[in-house]
This record gives sequence, structure tokens and C-alpha cells, in this order.
Amino acid sequence: MISEIFEVMMLICFGIAWPFSIHKLLRTKRAEGKSILFLIVIFSGYVCGMLFQWFGRRNAVIFLYMLNAAMVLADLSLTIKYRRT
Repeated sequence: MISEIFEVMMLICFGIAWPFSIHKLLRTKRAEGKSILFLIVIFSGYVCGMLFQWFGRRNAVIFLYMLNAAMVLADLSLTIKYRRT
């Protein structure tokens, strides 16, 4: 039970950063310095966390993984979009 609290806190702390990253990218429309590979690795990590929750111990933490993965996917999509322009 205590480990779930730390998992939730970790996901919340990581999740706080993504809206700021997305907002900055939307505001500046510049993706310089952003690594597509890094975002793919982070997204893959969240997918692995969701799979662990799905096949292992199911609890509400899976929704934090899904929320974070969605934000990373949005950031990745915007990074790809603004890298081309």
C-alpha cells in the first residue's frame, strides 16, 4: 500500500511537467532542443506501466499512467509538427 502512494506521487510529479512543456511548445511553435527519441522512450515507459497495471495489480493508478501517456503523446505530436515547419 505504501509503495502505491509513492507510485502515485511519482506519476503526479512527472505529470506536472507535461502541461508546461505542451503550453510552451504551443506558445512558441518552436521545437528546438526537444528530443523525439526521448519522448518516445518516456511514452514507452508509461505504456509499460499501464501494461503492468493491467496484467499485474490493477488499481486506479492506471489512470495516471494513461493521463501522462496522453500528455507525452500530445507533446510528441506537437514536437514532430513544429520540427517540420
